[in-house]
Amino acid sequence: MNGPQLVSLVSALAIMAMLFELLRRHRLREKYAVMWGVLSLAAIIGAVFPGLLTGAADLLGLQVPANLLFFLSIVVLLGLTLQLSYELGRTEDQIRTLAEEVALLRMEVERQHDNS
Repeated sequence: MNGPQLVSLVSALAIMAMLFELLRRHRLREKYAVMWGVLSLAAIIGAVFPGLLTGAADLLGLQVPANLLFFLSIVVLLGLTLQLSYELGRTEDQIRTLAEEVALLRMEVERQHDNS
């Protein structure tokens, strides 16, 4: 195993260990942990079997396997960005709804207080 493979493997294993620690401490939700676990597992497989990337690049007709790696990385990052944007939109809607409910409850409490 050469230097870059070793660095990739150690990095992927470190991310996997950090993932389990975040899950253990309840700092990361399970639905995100699955996604990061799959990515870490793919990185480990890619580090242990670097010929897979070369074979896939040859199969797709790419001259440089790194181009496939960069393309896949961009697709994954775009997917993550889309997922997080969706979650952010849902959270903003929930926050707005809760703020409206709190305002209505506060108005009701003030009305009760004024009538007393």
